[in-house]
Amino acid sequence: MTSRFRVGKHHKVSLDRGSAKALVLTFSLSVALLGQVSLKTVPVPRPSNLDHYVRDSQSLLVLGKALFWDTQVGSDSQTACGTCHFHAGADHRAQNQLSNPNGAFTANHRLLLDEYPFRKFANSSDNRSDVLRDSGQRTGSAGVFRRAFSALTASGSEEAVEMFDAPSFRVGDFNIRQVTPRNTPTVINAVFNVRNFRDGRASDIFTGRTPFGDSDTRMNAVAVVNGSPVPEFVRMVQSSLASLAVGPPMNTTEMSYEGRTWPVLAQKLLASTPLARQSVAPDDSVLGPFANAAGRGLSPALTYLALVQTAFRPEYWDSTQLVDEIGRAGTPKPSLTIAQYNFPFFFGLAIQSYLSTLVSDDSRFDQFAEGKRNVLTPQEQNGFFLFQGGGFCTFCHGGPEFTGASFTFTAVHGSVDSVLSGPINSVATFFSDSGFFNTGVRPGSEDPGLEGRDDFDMPFSIAERRSIKPLAIRGAFKTPGLRNIEFTGPYFHNGGQATLEQVVEFYSRGGDLPDSPGTPVEITPLNLTPQDIADLSAFLKTLSDNRVRFERAPFDHPEICVPVGYPDQPAFDPAFPTSAADRWTRIPPVGKLGNSVPLQTFDELLRGVGSDGTRAHTLLEPCSVH
Repeated sequence: MTSRFRVGKHHKVSLDRGSAKALVLTFSLSVALLGQVSLKTVPVPRPSNLDHYVRDSQSLLVLGKALFWDTQVGSDSQTACGTCHFHAGADHRAQNQLSNPNGAFTANHRLLLDEYPFRKFANSSDNRSDVLRDSGQRTGSAGVFRRAFSALTASGSEEAVEMFDAPSFRVGDFNIRQVTPRNTPTVINAVFNVRNFRDGRASDIFTGRTPFGDSDTRMNAVAVVNGSPVPEFVRMVQSSLASLAVGPPMNTTEMSYEGRTWPVLAQKLLASTPLARQSVAPDDSVLGPFANAAGRGLSPALTYLALVQTAFRPEYWDSTQLVDEIGRAGTPKPSLTIAQYNFPFFFGLAIQSYLSTLVSDDSRFDQFAEGKRNVLTPQEQNGFFLFQGGGFCTFCHGGPEFTGASFTFTAVHGSVDSVLSGPINSVATFFSDSGFFNTGVRPGSEDPGLEGRDDFDMPFSIAERRSIKPLAIRGAFKTPGLRNIEFTGPYFHNGGQATLEQVVEFYSRGGDLPDSPGTPVEITPLNLTPQDIADLSAFLKTLSDNRVRFERAPFDHPEICVPVGYPDQPAFDPAFPTSAADRWTRIPPVGKLGNSVPLQTFDELLRGVGSDGTRAHTLLEPCSVH
């Protein structure tokens, strides 16, 4: 006799009764082992061979935090990693945040709460009721203008010429900043993800220059051996944050002009004063001791090269010999110092060091899990019971990280893979791409997600690399952790839901695409009552850490000015007459003690709540870009 069993990720498979029973029992055991306990119980992953390259971990942390927040990293010297991750590790802007690679959208649009969710039903509890609105647009993040790099000036600025092949990003006669095709996920707690980016392209194996792990087989570092530079392979496990870090600086939507290279960025930054255009709080938990007391940035005597020399072992920077762009010495036209060649490697490890400290493990839920039962209200406890039970939430959001894409989840399921190795290929697929799901948000044809391929034409999907069939990975995305979700709206990879209540309603009605063949069985109508929805939403808010809420250490940061769209009739940028002049808002520097008021949520931003000074990051303070 056979049993019809649906493996939670992608597939319906026919199993004999013994195999089905083994699968159910093993999965049930795994869920038990992955109970929602305090995140304090989980060690922060660390590459085992980090000490081979790093000699001072504190200097590495200083370097990483400076690089993450420094707008000089962007080609325009106005765009930092933090530009898209300044608000609880995510983005909080509401104008010029739309894109749509597959269709129309309104450039420079100011988002409104009434426009969410992007797919709206006549009855929000019934995904077979009339569809009142359906849009393939995405809430992304404004990046850089579409320009082509031409030269690096003596002063360290990047000269460029305008490009006009992004016609969607125009207002009148002016180019505007491009917007990313996916919603920006938070970087807080991202250290626990085996792979990063929503499609998993940031490998847990860092090879020194690109996000793609072992797909990149080049020698991406140079070490000084017996006095001579020698190309060297880099391979570091548990390093998806380093893989993540080296992606955006060369991405021509996010941070880079077309044609800029890592050597250009290295030459630009190594001689520069860190954060030279931004203020740093004197009590910043990491940068404070180095803050320039007389002005902006860190101490004028401090350069990025000096930080590199302090953080990394000398064999990776200490040589007067030059190498070419593939790391060879003695060629006819060597042009790079060892430090310049190794800069992407330095950049990735430094950013990883900083992001690894952004762990929010002291939420009220963590305290509850540690035995302080009175810290959650009866409503929040009811929401927790729903989360663990009839909501099927823990199938995707299991463990203390609240995501199946974590090291904890995959470590437990390593034993599952061995137990069920053999003919049940769809089970192997599930565990190979653990934590990646098509949850019925949008048709997989709009965005391939995990089905994509990297720059070396290798699939993102580990199951596909292993030739495990069937796949059905189209439209699958990494399960996000739920911690601090109160502040990281809008939600899903397309940014199509504005509030937690809308997210819970989405799951209550069984997703938005009831007939999609790739939707897992757990995405089924739950028929939650309005009280259930309120209780679940209340529970999710207990996952917020007050240190994040008030930007207390380690979540404090330097000042950053972020672009927030354009007036209806924009002026031109004097440096680029065919570009619109940005409007800027200031995110003030905050030290280790944090703010006196909490962060604003996304729906509060859209409703104007907090503009009286009762919220932080209301995006109302003007900023002069230096």
